[in-house]
Amino acid sequence: MNPNLLPDLATFVLIVDQGSFSAAAKISGATPSAISRSVSRLELALGSKLLHRTTRKLALSETGKMVYEHAQEMLNAAQMAVDSGSSRQTIAQGKLTVSVPKAVGRFVIHPLMAEFFTRFPGVDVCLRLEDRYMDLIDDGVDLALRISQSPSPGLYGKPLMPVSHVICATPEYLRQHGTPDTPQALRDHSCISLGETPADSRWKFRRGDKIETLQTHGRYAANHTGVRLDAVKHHLGIGSLPLFTARETLASGEIVQVLPEWEFISDYSGDLWLLWTRNQHMPARMRAMIDYLSEKLPQSGR
Repeated sequence: MNPNLLPDLATFVLIVDQGSFSAAAKISGATPSAISRSVSRLELALGSKLLHRTTRKLALSETGKMVYEHAQEMLNAAQMAVDSGSSRQTIAQGKLTVSVPKAVGRFVIHPLMAEFFTRFPGVDVCLRLEDRYMDLIDDGVDLALRISQSPSPGLYGKPLMPVSHVICATPEYLRQHGTPDTPQALRDHSCISLGETPADSRWKFRRGDKIETLQTHGRYAANHTGVRLDAVKHHLGIGSLPLFTARETLASGEIVQVLPEWEFISDYSGDLWLLWTRNQHMPARMRAMIDYLSEKLPQSGR
């Protein structure tokens, strides 16, 4: 085999994964014309068409499908070779990409980064703050943090901390509007909910064996926990918040928990899982982050 074709095979996989020449060029930092020449060289060397180009999308030829599968295997093997070398390093170094939901990233992970960089000066971290599902392989992610009741099939992982929700208000708001003593009393209050679906304004509570559900009302909803926290702090109503978002402001007394004897049941509760794709040949930088978050989060998560 001509080793000069290896970069072209890698480029071909990138084009297929990204769905277009322009997207592959953007990811790789090359020009679209350079990407096109790479495919042309590969097709010339193989003597077969790999891609059918249309104005809307790319389609793999039959030969292209086979070449893509084998090229993927080649890249996976190359990655394992790199990782096996990294796993033998005693010093954590290199770049680490971590995907995390936006609120968790802002309020939980970001505050821990300064100490991590001090402990591991050879590791660079790229936080990908996304609420959408990110595939660890397709999106080039080393570690993923997800709120879930159980880990995703096919992935390794560990739960780091529970994610629970509370409802809060300022003492000033409660002085003006009264403090609800039952969930049903929330009907007389302005409630700040997530607002992504109609169900988000239907709040459910549990106390022992008793469960109560009610339709709340309010003039304001926001699908960002930091915005809801700020709205609560500005006396706009009683807001639903993840405990990790509200904890510091609760501790300061600026806001207080409403109905603390009732558990607020949210569809977005569960455990914060740290996930990765493989246990073998794990680079030292990944192990460093896993161990660090395992050490720090049980203290801040409860």
